[in-house]
Amino acid sequence: MNDNESKRRLTVLQLLPALHAGGVERGTLEISRYLVQQGHRSLVMSSAGGMLPQLLAEGGEHIDWPAGKKSLKTLLLIPRLRRLLREQQVDILHLRSRMPAWIGYLAWRSMPKQQRPRLVTSVHGPYTVNAYSAVMTKGERVIAVSSFIYDYLAQNYPHLDMERVQIIHRGVDAIEFPRHFRPSAAWMTEWQKTYPALSNRLLITLPARITRWKGQQDFIQLIARLVKSNLPVHGLIIGNVDAKKTRFAQELQAQIATLGLINNISMIGHRNDLKEIMSISSLVLSLSEKPEAFGRTIPEALSLGIPAIGYDHGGTGEILRQWYPQGLTPVGDINALEACVRALLNQPPPVPAQTDFSLLGMQQQTLAVYQDLVQTA
Repeated sequence: MNDNESKRRLTVLQLLPALHAGGVERGTLEISRYLVQQGHRSLVMSSAGGMLPQLLAEGGEHIDWPAGKKSLKTLLLIPRLRRLLREQQVDILHLRSRMPAWIGYLAWRSMPKQQRPRLVTSVHGPYTVNAYSAVMTKGERVIAVSSFIYDYLAQNYPHLDMERVQIIHRGVDAIEFPRHFRPSAAWMTEWQKTYPALSNRLLITLPARITRWKGQQDFIQLIARLVKSNLPVHGLIIGNVDAKKTRFAQELQAQIATLGLINNISMIGHRNDLKEIMSISSLVLSLSEKPEAFGRTIPEALSLGIPAIGYDHGGTGEILRQWYPQGLTPVGDINALEACVRALLNQPPPVPAQTDFSLLGMQQQTLAVYQDLVQTA
């Protein structure tokens, strides 16, 4: 790529359902911010949400269309989007979720080839394999957020040309999650005031939304075993309880009470200060029963220098194998999990610095995909 092509100002339009909190949303904003920093124009089409003010403050432009609404009426957006792509002279159309991807893909496909932007799709999870999900393989370049997702695509979409697929790991911001970070004195004072019983305890933290496959039941069993052997541990379950999951949350509370662990495990709901809590934890765990595409809490904890343990599958296993293999443990094996936790509580190997999962690396690689596609137009 010559200098003129690499310096060309791009207009990039990313499509997703809404700007609520979540991995897809965060990734969208991270790319938007970097595009603006590099002198490009960033457009995001979605319904509004809590992350909209951040998008705008960082220089992104928002188009408030309900492209993620699962309704036949949403198909009416296709001709409007086709016009918008022409009028805004969009260079790159980046599709990040299935329903908006269908709107974007059908609008793109129905344009004359010489007028089309270049098409990128990102596969953020192991979607159910069907015709609806197949739209995420339609990009001229397909981004897989982990090797796990790359393998999923290779196994389930045999007609997909894997040369079009590029692995770009999600990244953690080492500036936001700096090594050896410590909370402010004010935060520590408030924490100790709110949770006085946690003083002089080894905190073992499980950040995960409250749902049946995220591993909270295994976590409770683990803490019960550690407490029984008189280890001074306290388990923290951090995660939002969705309105549809209140019954499961009640089951967890009942399990905690039945095992006599009311003073040893705290369910503290959604927190905006997870960085601070992880930084004072002895261990951070990820115990999802289903393999996840990537997962942010493990690399964020490791970036802080906090030892982390996770089940050896999906993106979590991939991260730990490359960064902190001492934290790998077989899926669902409570005996092995307990042994791993005991070993790391007793003498944890230091967490090495890393560059494989950096936010800047993710941003640079994504922009390189855009520029390469425009060069080959």
